[in-house]
Amino acid sequence: RAMGISRDSVYKRRATSGRHIPIRKKRKFQLGRPPAMTRLGAKKINPVRCRGGNLKSRGLRLDHGNFSWGSEAIAKKVRLVSVVYNASNNELVRTNTLVKNSIVQIDAQPFRQWYITH
Repeated sequence: RAMGISRDSVYKRRATSGRHIPIRKKRKFQLGRPPAMTRLGAKKINPVRCRGGNLKSRGLRLDHGNFSWGSEAIAKKVRLVSVVYNASNNELVRTNTLVKNSIVQIDAQPFRQWYITH
């Protein structure tokens, strides 16, 4: 088997604990990619070619985000200050890595200005 990140289940065992026998080489559609590990910093986004020639945007560094204030039904683009808490790993907090479900501190000035005028 060739090395690389793949999304197939040939390397796993069956539910009956038997082995999967590889019947062919790895294919392009089974490709997996390394994690982006998006950090806080000046915006840096790389294009990634996908199936069909389409492009995805891989965020490597970000400093702004779209956040909503649920009880007031308002959303604003605000600046990210830091990662405060992450339930899965403290190293992601220390390195200011943005992942799903991480708690971030934001600059609330746009929300504050909106709240004063309403």
